[in-house]
Amino acid sequence: MEPMQVEIEAIRTQIEALKEERSILKVDPVLPSYNTPEAIVEAYRRHARETAQISAEVKGIDDAIAALETKLKEIGRSQGLQQLLQGRTQDPLLEQVEEGKQRAQERAERINELAEELEQEVQALKAIADEISPSYWKLYNRPFITGFSKISVPYVRSDSTVWMITNQVV
Repeated sequence: MEPMQVEIEAIRTQIEALKEERSILKVDPVLPSYNTPEAIVEAYRRHARETAQISAEVKGIDDAIAALETKLKEIGRSQGLQQLLQGRTQDPLLEQVEEGKQRAQERAERINELAEELEQEVQALKAIADEISPSYWKLYNRPFITGFSKISVPYVRSDSTVWMITNQVV
């Protein structure tokens, strides 16, 4: 394997590891005991202290992923430029497939970013629903929101040859 390919594979492996680490870091919703105003204040303060560190870690991971993806794109551009300078002509079919794979990779990354954002929004909605459901039941004799156990978001992954779109349950 060429040194450039080794570097590209190392960067991709690191990006995947960072994405897995980021998916593990979750911010749990605030569940204060509603006994006293002091307990509510303390629960929210404790939650803010705990999530500050996690938020900083998530931001650092996101920045590292962005930097690695930029480096990966730069390597890809320089590699393409080297091929042009060397006068190497590839099989047109191979070129077309590689171009398509690059476009698909960009879309897959965007899908995964959106899925991550959607997962966070659904979890925030669930936290709100959990908070107001008892009161909603008392007022209207029905649930506020149903179906949380069935919610999933798409996730695109690849083993570098075959791509798979899976549904991850939120």
